[in-house]
Amino acid sequence: MTSRTGSDPSTRPAPQRRPGPPGGPAWRVPVALVILSIIPVVAGSLRLLEVAGGPQLLPTNPRIDAVPAPVVAHIVAAALYALLGAFQFSARLRRRRPTWHRRSGRVLVAAGLVVAGSGLWMTLFYTGAPGGDLLWTIRLLVASAMAGSIVLGFTAIRRRDITAHRAWMIRAYALGVGAGTQAFTQGIGEAVFGTGELSTALSIGSGWVINAAVAEWVIRRPAVRRAGRVRTRTALAGS
Repeated sequence: MTSRTGSDPSTRPAPQRRPGPPGGPAWRVPVALVILSIIPVVAGSLRLLEVAGGPQLLPTNPRIDAVPAPVVAHIVAAALYALLGAFQFSARLRRRRPTWHRRSGRVLVAAGLVVAGSGLWMTLFYTGAPGGDLLWTIRLLVASAMAGSIVLGFTAIRRRDITAHRAWMIRAYALGVGAGTQAFTQGIGEAVFGTGELSTALSIGSGWVINAAVAEWVIRRPAVRRAGRVRTRTALAGS
């Protein structure tokens, strides 16, 4: 028999979780992704200004001057993909505004395919790009992988496979915002190893590798947590 003042755990009310600050952790990832995208978005905006006849603010690029349309499409689509796509990572926003999530997702599918398609076009038809054959091959693989991931993510949600949809879209986004990471890896690579073709290829390629690795970690981490909770419940039940 337990007293009224006893400490029977089964009679204790569940602890109440204190509400966090408005917008707290739910917005940390989107804000971080927007910050990561700022450098390439600003650089792309300056390039668009030059194409439109504005002042020369970036190093001249004869390939862009000769055929600017693919670059314009790539820059506009990449900015939309990076900035709008960042907010797809807010679970709170997805739960509260599912219609917005679906509609913006359709826009992102189109923008992402333009990014990948224009990237493929520039890789195949812009000659003399820095980085040599190695970077040419890396760009070809990355653009193809991004386009393939978007298509697989879209077909997954059509058959209601949310887990596969989420995984493929995370992979596509990670590759799509590679320029943000490359702003750091290329700067470090050039400072340490110089501006040779091999150094350029490795420093730019490492940005995509880092993003792809982080994407795979994010994709697999929830499964690890769920497995840990199952093991914990099993251990408690056995005890």
